[in-house]
Amino acid sequence: MSSKISIFSVKNFCFSLILVVFALFPAKSFAYEPVEEAVMQAEAVVADTAKADTHEESGKFNAGEMIIEHIGDSHQWHLWGDHGHGVHIPLPVILWTDKGLEIFSSSNVEHSEDIYQGTHYKYMLRHEHIEIVDDFGNVDKDATAKVKDFSITKNALTIIVSALLMLWMFLSVARAYKRREGMAPKGLQSFMEPLILFIRDDVAKTSIGEKKYMRYMPYLLTVFFFIFINNLMGLIPIFPFGSNLTGNISVCLVLAAITLIITLISGNGHYWRHIFAMPGVPIPVLIILTPIELLGIVLRPFVLMIRLFANITAGHIIALAFFSLIFIFGEKSTGAGYGVSIVSVLFTVFMGFLELLVAFLQAYVFTLLSAIYIGAAVEEGHHEHDHHVEKGHEPTHVIV
Repeated sequence: MSSKISIFSVKNFCFSLILVVFALFPAKSFAYEPVEEAVMQAEAVVADTAKADTHEESGKFNAGEMIIEHIGDSHQWHLWGDHGHGVHIPLPVILWTDKGLEIFSSSNVEHSEDIYQGTHYKYMLRHEHIEIVDDFGNVDKDATAKVKDFSITKNALTIIVSALLMLWMFLSVARAYKRREGMAPKGLQSFMEPLILFIRDDVAKTSIGEKKYMRYMPYLLTVFFFIFINNLMGLIPIFPFGSNLTGNISVCLVLAAITLIITLISGNGHYWRHIFAMPGVPIPVLIILTPIELLGIVLRPFVLMIRLFANITAGHIIALAFFSLIFIFGEKSTGAGYGVSIVSVLFTVFMGFLELLVAFLQAYVFTLLSAIYIGAAVEEGHHEHDHHVEKGHEPTHVIV
């Protein structure tokens, strides 16, 4: 790969990465919607009922709570120990209320019964949502609905860490190409170059075409490495790794939405003519076909979102579920716990290796499908294609 290509890609990659990171931050819930409130209230009722019915078993291992805690977002970074008394790192809570800005540590609302007196209101953390309450813990729904939550949660911190890591990697590779121009790659450069060439030659060129692929390379590189690196980071159970960022539906939604926006902006006349009025199709048929084509535009990024979210989350849940069997059987019998631990650990290790493969495959599939959607939007019409061939130009892309 030439220095010119690498430097161009790195500069534009950095710009694309910044745009993606800023787009991902609003993926957090800044306001409490009525549906979310209903779900939260239902969860609270179920939890309170279960707690009342099984008070004598409150000390037992809760597999569901442990799994949800590990795959969900949080205002604290849990390190070890149980949820109530373990070791964790508090993260900053940043709220914009109708009375002004509030900033405090999540350690002030560490437990579900803790009430923190802020400058403007009293706050409580319930189901990982900051709520405005009175002295008795009753929620002020009107005031809470006006809160915009800009807190640095575990997922938000992971976005920052992964962005800094990616910037360091690509800037280091760019400097290496300048220092070692014309020489064989080594170190990090030798690891990154095959992946960059793979995205360029087997994804971008093939799906978009040799004439137009360079325009979209920064985004394709950004989304591939962002998903791939965060998938790998989610498999490392040590701070500042271990967050299930790519298994968060909001993050997957924003990434898919960016692909949709780029596709719509890049769409040429040929693309939109085939969406609204496909040539050669009778008008009565177009009345049925056009809405289906328009629906397909939205369904494609939706499929991108669900595929990434489901595959990453499912892998974590399966591994954690088998790991939980050790403690579930251990509560019944010490011998059963040790016996099941052998199978559970072996299967968890197997799932870990499988997730390494999935980490790459999901990044590749998301990038490939994004490139295919973009390629369909910028594809030349058949008459334009034939015109180029008549002039002696060879086809520059594959129609997918």
